[in-house]
Amino acid sequence: MKKIFFLLGISILATANGQNYPTHPVKLIVPFPAGSATDQVARLTGAQLQEALGQPFIVENKAGASGSIAAAEVARAAADGYTLLLTTNTPQAANVSLFKKLNYDPVKDFAPIARVGTTSFMLMVRADFPAKNLNEFIKHTRSNPGKFSAGYGSAGSQVSLAMLKSMGKLDVVEVPYKGIPQAVTDTLGGSLAFTFVDLSNALPQMKGGKLRGLGVTSQKRTSLAADIPAIAEELPGYGLTAWFALMAPAKTPPGIVQRLHDAAVKGIAKPEVKEKFAGIGIDVAPMNPAELAKFIQSEIALWAKMVKLAGIEPE
Repeated sequence: MKKIFFLLGISILATANGQNYPTHPVKLIVPFPAGSATDQVARLTGAQLQEALGQPFIVENKAGASGSIAAAEVARAAADGYTLLLTTNTPQAANVSLFKKLNYDPVKDFAPIARVGTTSFMLMVRADFPAKNLNEFIKHTRSNPGKFSAGYGSAGSQVSLAMLKSMGKLDVVEVPYKGIPQAVTDTLGGSLAFTFVDLSNALPQMKGGKLRGLGVTSQKRTSLAADIPAIAEELPGYGLTAWFALMAPAKTPPGIVQRLHDAAVKGIAKPEVKEKFAGIGIDVAPMNPAELAKFIQSEIALWAKMVKLAGIEPE
């Protein structure tokens, strides 16, 4: 009997320390559609976790309600490390101010694992749009109040658009989408005049020549698209940066969290992996669990200020 309890104790300790983890495939839930920046980050990160930990990390896209559907599912999942969330500033920070009520708590319901990277958005129009630069765009849109429609597919793109309207004194019709790729499709098709696109999707669109970039939301120009001005160059004080992070349900054993953190951070630090991230418009910018926890708290406050500045009323 003592031997059974001893072996059981060793087993429990090994689980808490994450030594045996994982023993079967892990679900990596993504709160936005296939093809989105978050989806691409999840697949790159998941590949590194799979290589390091020896089990498949299966990406599942659960888009809708600005990421709330996916976040709530992971919040309710078993805290065993087999259901993870590749999240962004939208479900973990902005949604607190964008919705009157959330069916999950972005802080209490999750165990932070690692921040993966950061990015910004790009203001994009069709190649045949009359304005050829940011200054012309603002003047042209301002002189045609209510005539243009603009789409958004995430909190980042929503707040980017609302801030542009507020600070640029623009009157445009806002159209919500489940994800940015759909807004891109409708901009290409002509039903939208412009949209804000994460760099992961913006860079290939620029290369394709069918959409033109007029400005980026980061406070300064990004090295990933050095020829595109920061919107702040025309509208001082404008600025928005998005981020991606790996989270587990609250009460996931610390050993599992640390094992995932170590594997993820080591994987994304490889030069060839950093290059792949840069290719989709992402700057690798890791944080450990404690740093990420503090960062999320500060981001909730920051996004509250930006949502208020943008004049967005919670739904």
